[in-house]
Amino acid sequence: MELKIGDKIPNFKAKDTNGNDFDSQGIVGQKPLVIYFYPKDSTPGCTVQACSFRDQYEDFKDLGAEVIGISSDNIASHQKFTQQYNLPFILLSDSDKKIRKLFGVPSGLFGILPGRVTYVADKTGTIIMVFDSMMAKRHIPKALEAIRELKQ
Repeated sequence: MELKIGDKIPNFKAKDTNGNDFDSQGIVGQKPLVIYFYPKDSTPGCTVQACSFRDQYEDFKDLGAEVIGISSDNIASHQKFTQQYNLPFILLSDSDKKIRKLFGVPSGLFGILPGRVTYVADKTGTIIMVFDSMMAKRHIPKALEAIRELKQ
């Protein structure tokens, strides 16, 4: 089942870039969130997307939001990706694809690639925007616009 606008962000656990346990209950319902699923570390589109989130990260933080990237890559891959591109936000390893299934993220490109979907949730954990597109760069302005609308 795909999550949609009005649904609550489900509880999930994963390992972060540093191998620490991440529990969504510690952040969902505390602040606005941008949770984006992407296919693979260090690929052209995913690098553009991550670097665009990096370049706008202070704008998200200034609006009280946190950015979380999720892919099925392992911790070592996330560490290399984070260091190489100086990524300041949380990356989570979903190697068993349980989180992807929990959110109902569809596959992209005829089922060949894991999908690229961004979810924005308000500070209650309610999803206010879902953006599903393989166009990596389009996710950042859409997410930022949704976060800005929360402040109005």
